[in-house]
Amino acid sequence: MTPHIEAGKGDYADTVLLPGDPQRAEWMAQTFLEASRCVNRRRGALGFTGLFRGKPVSIQATGIGVSSFLIYAHELLDFYGVRTLIRTGTCGSLSAEAKLRSLVISQSARPENTESGRVFGLYVADVGPDPALLARALSKAAALGIDHHAGLTACTDIFYHPEARARYADARALGALAVDMETSALYRISAHFGARALSLLTVVDNLLTGEQTDYSERQALFTDMSRLALEVATEGR
Repeated sequence: MTPHIEAGKGDYADTVLLPGDPQRAEWMAQTFLEASRCVNRRRGALGFTGLFRGKPVSIQATGIGVSSFLIYAHELLDFYGVRTLIRTGTCGSLSAEAKLRSLVISQSARPENTESGRVFGLYVADVGPDPALLARALSKAAALGIDHHAGLTACTDIFYHPEARARYADARALGALAVDMETSALYRISAHFGARALSLLTVVDNLLTGEQTDYSERQALFTDMSRLALEVATEGR
């Protein structure tokens, strides 16, 4: 066990899906996994391990933002020997093409400033996913008929900001499809540990139009993202 995870060695599969919300982690496990068991309840950050089509996979909630996310990602990679992390998160759209309820597959991620781009004191500007996982996700999304877009995602440490959407002008000029709070951290820490990573994001609001989904429908919104993540996680294993 670690300071933040009570699971024992071997309780996590080699591949872990990472939703932020503990309720989403529980819903994903109950909906998609066979023989699911809860391996972590510490601090309410629920973690589960089970089988998808006979292959082991885990789901671990990470909380909100980079600081919380990096604690769980670090401990999974460093103490539990996890080799593949797939974020199953939410994002806000920065473009007309990434519509509400669609899926964004992050081909690269750019933190909004040098401070948020630091892991272990090192700054990395543009980081990206494992190429094989990305290719698999694009192929599977097309085969499953999932409404998706792939491209750059911006990443921020601050949810409520006085400049609101104006602070994403540079990111939009670079073609960013959406913004979230954890993807750049996922790609940076996975690169540090030599692990594979991919970020899949469901659009729950649009920062340009002000549209947003209701929280009550959000679990149902995650069906396509969850299916895709599990297909990507278990293919070829």
